[in-house]
Amino acid sequence: MVNQPVAVHAIINGEKVETDKQYSRENPTNPNEIVGYGPVNTREEAIEAIESAAAAFPDWSKTPIEERIARMQRAIAKLKDASPEISKLLSREHGKPLYDAEGELAISLMWMEYACNTAKEVLKDQVQEHENGKTIISKDAIGVVSAITPWNYPLSLSTIKIAPALLAGNTMVLKPSPLAPLAVSKVIEMIAAEFPAGVLNMVHGESDVGVELTSHPKVSKIAFTGGTKTAKAIMKAAADTIKDMTLELGGNDAAIILSDFDVNDERAMRRLVISNFLTAGQICMIAKRIYVHRSIYDKFVEKYIEAANKWIRVGDPFNPDVTVGPVNNAGQVKFVRSLIDDAQNRGAQVIKLGRILDPELFEKGYFLQPTVVLGAGYHDPIVVEEQFGPTVPILPFDDDDQAISLVNDSIYGLTSSVWGEEEHALRVARRIEAGTTMINTAAVQGLDVRFPFGGVKQSGIGREYGPEGILSYVETHVINIPKVGELPYIPE
Repeated sequence: MVNQPVAVHAIINGEKVETDKQYSRENPTNPNEIVGYGPVNTREEAIEAIESAAAAFPDWSKTPIEERIARMQRAIAKLKDASPEISKLLSREHGKPLYDAEGELAISLMWMEYACNTAKEVLKDQVQEHENGKTIISKDAIGVVSAITPWNYPLSLSTIKIAPALLAGNTMVLKPSPLAPLAVSKVIEMIAAEFPAGVLNMVHGESDVGVELTSHPKVSKIAFTGGTKTAKAIMKAAADTIKDMTLELGGNDAAIILSDFDVNDERAMRRLVISNFLTAGQICMIAKRIYVHRSIYDKFVEKYIEAANKWIRVGDPFNPDVTVGPVNNAGQVKFVRSLIDDAQNRGAQVIKLGRILDPELFEKGYFLQPTVVLGAGYHDPIVVEEQFGPTVPILPFDDDDQAISLVNDSIYGLTSSVWGEEEHALRVARRIEAGTTMINTAAVQGLDVRFPFGGVKQSGIGREYGPEGILSYVETHVINIPKVGELPYIPE
């Protein structure tokens, strides 16, 4: 049975909005198949969505926290019931294997539940009585939040914003990526239905819509996940009205393999391979460059290739034997290939990894066979740029100081990992410039929604997940109630 194309709509003030213009989303496994259609909204519709959110804000911000939580919990229950359909749709439109799509939805629900379970405590007033009287520290909703989300993890990178923003009493307008718009639109539609009209709005569209969402004076906060270049444009657009921002941006996340790492530890090596090639390498926090102590370099490469060949099976995302699907879009395929070709032209060795289960399908879709790059220079593009695809360079280092210097010599600082004896690894980890450093694991395998996540340097501003991820959607409001009397140093 052939899957019928899915149509999704904008949601403004609780209503689906029909548009004359649409865009299509193809299946990366078979680009001739259209998975669905999304609307191309206008600048005027973006303004209407913002105005709707602004009109809903006064009442919603005064709604008791218990009701906000109850509404979010009802949305979570609906998403759980619909999880098989959501996961399948995400897999078809994105290209990630079904197990990966199911995992993304599971992380999304885990975070939403955590936010519901902790919001009341995190957002409650802090009251301090002291020698000067009493001080109340209140967490006030900010206002209208504009959220712009990417294609690589569309469900989790949308719900990471929706849950804390709405629980804190804000209203929102969200714009999904046109490269994976369908499943996330269905998720947002289900969530929005549990909230009053105007609390959660969604628009699709082109650059004029994005500009409106980042510059409109009634938008108080921007929550963006995506590339550093786009973030710079957003910051400029928001400058005139000094908007609050949470930006989770690019990364060139490094893994350091210390001299005391056990190269014969098959489970650790498998974790490392997964941290490079899960979601075909299209994760902001995936390990994108590996530095290995020279004393174990040759043996590490041998064991790494062995582990990669065992785990990597490329093919149809709905084949349960497949671990790596196609790249999401043709543009990303071209970019990753250009980095690999450049590395080869500079004299590096490129080794193909894993098995292609269906060669005919492989040639038809946006597939790239995972590769490891050996012999690249420390400052070659394959090393210093974020590949965002299924390729990884492995480079030697001579001592810890050199490894740390190479890792920190980057405009990015999102995540990192150190592999080896725990105390040794911890000493190295403390010297790395990153928002998160994991020891003997990496990427989503070490992610915990209870703790803050975000980057340093040009990898972002602010934190998501954990209590900090909820507090990033409030303003701190200090109310001082002094004791009756006058300060002794003020003259009469």
